[in-house]
Amino acid sequence: MTSATLNSIEKREAIISACLEMNRSGINQGTSGNISVRDGDGMLITPTSLPYNEMTVDDIVWMGFDGARNGGRRPSSEWQFHLDIMMAKPEVGAIVHAHPTAATTLSIMEKSIPPLHYMIAICGGSDIRCAPYATFGTKELSESALKALDGRSACLLGHHGMIATGNSLSKAMWLAVEVETLAKQYLGCLPFGEPPLLSEEEIQNVISRMAGYGHGG
Repeated sequence: MTSATLNSIEKREAIISACLEMNRSGINQGTSGNISVRDGDGMLITPTSLPYNEMTVDDIVWMGFDGARNGGRRPSSEWQFHLDIMMAKPEVGAIVHAHPTAATTLSIMEKSIPPLHYMIAICGGSDIRCAPYATFGTKELSESALKALDGRSACLLGHHGMIATGNSLSKAMWLAVEVETLAKQYLGCLPFGEPPLLSEEEIQNVISRMAGYGHGG
């Protein structure tokens, strides 16, 4: 079931469940991550600085694409790039931002993830780009993330963490886990040197084949 078929309460409950799962699975720690889901002419987004195990459906903030807000709490400090990504990429139904250890380590080193494994293709191209560093919560960071996400469904944020998008929250969460796995594999290769890479032609071949295996979107 995609986010388009969920009512607002179900979307809010799904966001809370996904936040708890982020920490259980180790792709995030504490309240450093944030999640948004498209909702009508705006989005639902996690509030700032609230422990996930204390979060209720009423704590989730609605933000319109016109900047309007509805809710008793302030939205995540990263609301700017959530809003801008949703507006720039209408195919995106949900966004997961987290600080998983391996992906964040690569982001600190300002390293993109190259095509060392065919599963890199799930992000839409031959690499997972690392956006240049910009201060959290700023328009500059949002613009940097959008450039890194051009033609991609995920990216790293320099000295920060990662972003994964999907047409549904379940897809975005799945992608976040896959990106962290690819980051771990890349880090595992680096002590031996830069790994041999797959060609752009092969990555495009994999992308075409994946379309028939449920990875599209």
